[in-house]
Amino acid sequence: MPEKVPEDIKKEIERLVKELNYHCYRYYVLDSPVISDEEYDRLYLRLKELEERYNYILPDSPTLRIGAPPLDKFEKVRHTEPMLSLDNAFSYDEVREFDMRVKRFLRSVEDIEYTVEPKYDGLAIELTYRNGLLYRASTRGDGYEGEDVTQNIRTIKSVPLKIEEVEAPEEIDIRGEVYMDIDEFEKLNKEREQGGEPLFANPRNAAAGSVRQLDPSITTARKLHLACYGIGAVRGKGFKTQWEFIKWLERARFPIPAVVKLVKGIDKVSNIISEIEEKRRIFLFETDGSVIKVNDFKLQRLLGVKTREPRWAVAYKFPAHQGTTKIKEIMPSVGRTGVITPIALLEPVRIGGVTVSRSTLHNWDEMQRKDIKVGDTVVVERAGEVIPHIITVIKDKRTGKEKPFPILERCPVCGSRVVRGEGEVAVRCIGLNCPSQVQERIRHFASRGAMDIEGLGEKNVELFYSKGLISHFVDIYRLKKEDLLGLPRFAEKSARNLIDAIGKSKKTTFARFLYALGIMHVGEYAAKLLAKNFERPEDLYNVRPERIIEIRQMGEKIARSVSNFFNDPENLKTLETLKSLGLKITNPDFEAKKREKLPLEGLTFVITGTLPRPRKEVEDMIESLGGHTSSLVSKGTDYLIVGEDPGSKLRKAEALGVKRISCDELLKITGRRSRQ
Repeated sequence: MPEKVPEDIKKEIERLVKELNYHCYRYYVLDSPVISDEEYDRLYLRLKELEERYNYILPDSPTLRIGAPPLDKFEKVRHTEPMLSLDNAFSYDEVREFDMRVKRFLRSVEDIEYTVEPKYDGLAIELTYRNGLLYRASTRGDGYEGEDVTQNIRTIKSVPLKIEEVEAPEEIDIRGEVYMDIDEFEKLNKEREQGGEPLFANPRNAAAGSVRQLDPSITTARKLHLACYGIGAVRGKGFKTQWEFIKWLERARFPIPAVVKLVKGIDKVSNIISEIEEKRRIFLFETDGSVIKVNDFKLQRLLGVKTREPRWAVAYKFPAHQGTTKIKEIMPSVGRTGVITPIALLEPVRIGGVTVSRSTLHNWDEMQRKDIKVGDTVVVERAGEVIPHIITVIKDKRTGKEKPFPILERCPVCGSRVVRGEGEVAVRCIGLNCPSQVQERIRHFASRGAMDIEGLGEKNVELFYSKGLISHFVDIYRLKKEDLLGLPRFAEKSARNLIDAIGKSKKTTFARFLYALGIMHVGEYAAKLLAKNFERPEDLYNVRPERIIEIRQMGEKIARSVSNFFNDPENLKTLETLKSLGLKITNPDFEAKKREKLPLEGLTFVITGTLPRPRKEVEDMIESLGGHTSSLVSKGTDYLIVGEDPGSKLRKAEALGVKRISCDELLKITGRRSRQ
């Protein structure tokens, strides 16, 4: 039986939840932390310890941001007020026409107050809060009906689980955009490319694909962000203007757009659009325009909507940063896992103030789909100001001299045979000693997310390899200062700094070490999952794929790859050599899992009758706290939750001796508070 919760413990838990949520807000919304990661972890572990001991978990506890069990499908959600699309303007003249339409409709000659903000290129989301707590999150869908993605949205750290610091309405729908930063998008696509998985076309597709996962743990593994900018239905509080609402969001710790300006008159609107277009170069996210809204909510209501678009808002679309150029040559590039990527070498072209001379073509399937050939004239776009990619081929400009670039039969670096796995788009070199793979594996081993050896980047790896100092990442730990002195870029101090960084890397975590090994298909998230389930490297030696598949979220592809790696005698010899060279591996992930126990772990619940809360909400709560819900009563059922007008399940439960409880009694077991 759980211990009775003393008042001082309740107060400590409430204080820790409030403090941790504040620090989450500082870190993920303001990007201005005021405590170290170590101090945050200490507070978090203390909260988990108290929650586990007393089964007292507040609904906005940061410990509930974990991925819940996978769903079979998304439930449909009808929006209280439609989530409408926006009309577009493609020039300043069209923006002025929008202003004239607003004035004509309102029969006004006075300058109108407008708010102006960047148009985020992400996935539109509606967050519903009841009595200050996040109740549901849903996608835009067709504007009238979307999908319930609450479990996934809860895992995004910048989404408040509770409205704090301001008066919360009884119920409010807050609209916003879930998006992925450009650098995170590039990293995700690189990992997918190395794993032979289809690539996301742009950050918006990546964000949408991450949110619309039936398994929330996949959403958790991807770094998503939120920007809130709109309001739907609201009960219990009134807002007079969009500006007042934005300021309320800011005080309530919601992330708001990177730029929001209030101006009077359409000429000033144009100035802000120009300012946002200029800042677009330094934004970390992708934006394709600016959104202009009539500030006064009363005027918005008077203006109303036309078909599916509000008359009181318009989206000004920035011109795409594109250029036309020629493909001079296609060059294959070999990565650390042997994946060969075709790279287009272009006649240099200026796009958005930057000279572009090369573009990844991703894979041969993509080249075939776009019918790309050497010598083609192509349209190149810099998506998000950073990533150059070929949009289309201008086939009218073909001369007949263009040549296709066929799939290679041999590696361009080492001459080894290349293979293409069944169902994969990736073409791989299978040469174990391919110089390109060797250098890439060494660079990956030393990278920030892996062993984090500062100073051992691409140029130095290439230098050391060419000088015969390293031919395998194991050789990193055999380097001496004397080996470096006299090499380009290395004097006494720089040599000592690198040797010190190598020595520092010898103390690492199991998850980092697993990721550093460069096992095919094992990214940072899969490495963490393995570290949670295996205490030491030796525990993986000669592991069978069936054992890996037992881990939730681990598929057959990863299981086979991990098993192959740890059943290879040469690989095991490498691990033993690293150990002999002084590597010390700790595993905080495994230790944390050992301490982790959820209040309803191992218990099975069945519901009958009408509950005082929505059934889906109760089921989600049970699952999030480690329990399991079933639709059938059996000997394995621990509790039957009985609501009003129970059905035949009650009789079956009585016959089997299954314990009956009410919804309020369930809340007592979990430490939750019943809703008054």
